[in-house]
Amino acid sequence: MTTAQRVWISPQAFDRLQQELATLRQLSAGGVDNADNDENAAAIQRGWQSRIQQIHDLLVTAVVGEDPPDDGIAEPGMVVTIRYDDTGDTETFLLGVRGAEYGDMEVYSVQSPLGSAIAGARPGQQLAYTLPSGAALSVTVLKAVPYGMHTARTEEPCR
Repeated sequence: MTTAQRVWISPQAFDRLQQELATLRQLSAGGVDNADNDENAAAIQRGWQSRIQQIHDLLVTAVVGEDPPDDGIAEPGMVVTIRYDDTGDTETFLLGVRGAEYGDMEVYSVQSPLGSAIAGARPGQQLAYTLPSGAALSVTVLKAVPYGMHTARTEEPCR
């Protein structure tokens, strides 16, 4: 028996996915106006069904908004800041589920080349990973904080 891997998503993403799921189910139940042609209507229906299944599978395995411990380890639900060692540029992103999280912050999954390289890393660790193009990049993890703590800091009013 295979157990599905639990995935972390924010409460906002959970709500958005629930709304999208309800909309798609309603559209799917209503059918497609097949005045254009039956082949096009069938393709649209298959697309809706595929997205419904994708969202359903994600929501079934979702851990919603439960922040991981504030231990500085890069893992799903953490906002991670890295430095690209070759350029010195920094990037801050959420380690989460692409397609679930939307907003101002970039999201990398733990299945992505960067996400899999940094998963489990601590601040100060230098890691290398390979891009799909074959190029190798070296990054240093600077900071990892739980999503809830990061959003609380960014939402504080200026004084």
